Amino acid sequence: MTAKAEFNAEEWSVVAGAPLLSAMMVIAADRGGSVRESVAVGKAYGEAREQYDGELMSALLATPPATAVQRPDSPADLPDQAKATLREAVAILERVATADEVVEYKRFVYALAESVASARKEGGFLGIGANKSPISEAEQAALDEIAAIFDEDPPAAV
Repeated sequence: MTAKAEFNAEEWSVVAGAPLLSAMMVIAADRGGSVRESVAVGKAYGEAREQYDGELMSALLATPPATAVQRPDSPADLPDQAKATLREAVAILERVATADEVVEYKRFVYALAESVASARKEGGFLGIGANKSPISEAEQAALDEIAAIFDEDPPAAV
């Protein structure tokens, strides 16, 4: 079991901020539905708190995500910053956490991003009678980029 205390403040900020940046990357991938997608972030965090009970994930989910995120200078920088931060977070976790905890983290981040992509609805009035819209090509591309980061080989030891 990996404790939050095993990370320095900068490392923890990266690990705790990467999930929200990944979700923001999916939100920014396609126009429309950002309020509903933002609500999906909160809901996913709440559901994850019930699902994960390990020390690392409990500490991560207890950290308010918005306080851990360093916002990009411009919206155009968001995808690159999100991907770089996610890569850094995974590298930190692979160095500090157990293999099972790294897998749990990756599952959480992907589930969070996927719930954001699935949150958009179309039609209806003020959300009443709306139908869930399929994940757009741009959102799927963002999800694929997140999955690709998780599939990358770990960096070689220096």
